[in-house]
Amino acid sequence: MHNGKVRLSVCAALLTFAAGLATPAVAQATPTRIPVTETAYNTPNVYGRAAYLIDASTGKVELSKDATERMPVASLTKVMTAYVVLKEAKLTDKVTITSADVRHADDNDGTSADLRAGDRVQVKDLLYGLMLPSGADAAHALARTYGPGLDGFVRKMNSTAKQLGMKDSLYVNADGLPMAGGDGYSTAKDQARLAEAALRIPAFTAVTSSQSHYVPSNGEHRSYTWVNTNKMLGTPGALGVKTGFTRAAGYCLTFAADRDGHRLIGVILGESASNRRFDTAQNLLSWAVKA
Repeated sequence: MHNGKVRLSVCAALLTFAAGLATPAVAQATPTRIPVTETAYNTPNVYGRAAYLIDASTGKVELSKDATERMPVASLTKVMTAYVVLKEAKLTDKVTITSADVRHADDNDGTSADLRAGDRVQVKDLLYGLMLPSGADAAHALARTYGPGLDGFVRKMNSTAKQLGMKDSLYVNADGLPMAGGDGYSTAKDQARLAEAALRIPAFTAVTSSQSHYVPSNGEHRSYTWVNTNKMLGTPGALGVKTGFTRAAGYCLTFAADRDGHRLIGVILGESASNRRFDTAQNLLSWAVKA
């Protein structure tokens, strides 16, 4: 009987010891869960040198990254060109294309609307040629006509920039192409301010939100078909606005969309990858709506 009691005591002790080992093991199998914020509400990555996003309906700045840093903006310059022309001209005005307009795009490696010298084209159509294929020939023709003269037009661009409160912008031409005497500059914030003003003009919005534009031939000009370089179009509420590229400026984009009763306007400058600017812009729009 004595030996049996010893054996029972030993077994009880072993069971108690095993239970002590089992308790920590159970605790480790149920780790503490840490709440994770949904990634949709995290600020999307922005790879460009500068970016700015504003809700124009409320004035709320949604994102700002080096938004007041001065840098070249390439063909975003043409937003100001279109804005000045719309203040100066009638849409039914006609502009005669010259060989100098055509040479300007060819000689400076600029994108072209393939305008033909001698054609007489309405301003409303030239604006499509300016903004969709980003025609430097169209920019030259419009600036030459409504300066009058290129220098006069550039003065109007800078005067308009001052009126709009674009304190960190300087325009040196109507197309944003590099110039031997020095390039112009602007900021992401200033370009968003310009886009907000331009998008208040229905004719401007009609142009920038069009994926393509066809001009039938008549007795004054040949037919033209222009396709928009802005890959944002076709997405919900997209309004364009303008693409741009030079080696100095990198890939640039002014974009806008009407989403859930809000007008969102953004600018990306100095992106190193062409398609990534569109992906980033789309991500920013979706993020701003959900945030």
